[in-house]
Amino acid sequence: MHIDILTLFRQMFQGMFDSGIIKRASEQKLVSLNVHNIRDHTHDKHHTVDDYPYGGGAGMVLKPEPIFEAVESIKGESATVPIILLTPQGRLFSQQIAQELSGYSRLILICGHYEGVDERVREHLATDEISIGDYVLSGGELAALVVIDAAVRLLPGVLGSAASPLDDSHVAGLLEYPQYTRPASYRGWSVPEVLLSGNHAQIANWRREQAVQRTCKRRPELLDKAELSSEEKRLVQKSR
Repeated sequence: MHIDILTLFRQMFQGMFDSGIIKRASEQKLVSLNVHNIRDHTHDKHHTVDDYPYGGGAGMVLKPEPIFEAVESIKGESATVPIILLTPQGRLFSQQIAQELSGYSRLILICGHYEGVDERVREHLATDEISIGDYVLSGGELAALVVIDAAVRLLPGVLGSAASPLDDSHVAGLLEYPQYTRPASYRGWSVPEVLLSGNHAQIANWRREQAVQRTCKRRPELLDKAELSSEEKRLVQKSR
């Protein structure tokens, strides 16, 4: 996968891309990332990327010209590259969208800033709009980092085990079950006996039950879309 990011603040991506899973995926040639400064596609001596909004109002708006020219320069002749605008007005990011994006060989992410971008970018350039939550950030850079991390970790070979992402929270519409490691007892708090039993069928059943109960307690709205057995549905009714 190759990901191009358009931003005014390239330095915000350095620490993230130079460590952890993203760095390992890059070293293994599973992902390549290129961060582009939108100002490099301006044509005035001040490298102006924003201007006052027509009709008045507070703040500044990112101009369309440098964003269009940056995307066109990066995109080249390819006609199928998703061009994603990070904006509070986009569709709410989810594990399912991360899975969707991980299936593309290439992505272009546009990081909005100030009061947003000229509407013509949204209408005539972006093919998708994504929001990471119902709140407003100073710019789209943090949102881009979230989207990249969530999608890249789903690429085959990025994580140590192919099974690692399968039990993550939200993958099956449920929160993840509780996890434990050594020691078996710490300050009087013991690991559940079933996890020490070696009985993989019982462990799988316990984990599934715990995932259902935890989701019911913490994020009950997720259960509306989760695929539950009749027994699990009875467990949900009992827990409510």
